[in-house]
Amino acid sequence: MRNEEIDAELSDLVSAEEFLDYFDIDYEPRVVMVNRLHILQRFHDYLEAKNRHPVEGQSWWDFYTCQLREAYQDFVRSNAQTEKVFKVFKTQAPTFVPLEDLLLS
Repeated sequence: MRNEEIDAELSDLVSAEEFLDYFDIDYEPRVVMVNRLHILQRFHDYLEAKNRHPVEGQSWWDFYTCQLREAYQDFVRSNAQTEKVFKVFKTQAPTFVPLEDLLLS
């Protein structure tokens, strides 16, 4: 079970910058500006992943901090298209619709 106290405090945070500030993680504003939703979704995904919990002796605070830092670093090293956090980026190939088909509709 996760730490309810931290979860309650997180529910008041709105932006990626607030999350990063809350956990005292240094960040490049340019990276966050472009990837804020991706970072937060990846953080959520990391927290929800099966078998993800603090290792023995690690506090919940440190665990959450590590997960958010890892989510942020994913987008420092890569980009949203490569990381494919959201379904729109997971689509394999674009669909081609000939202009004639559109005009016939």
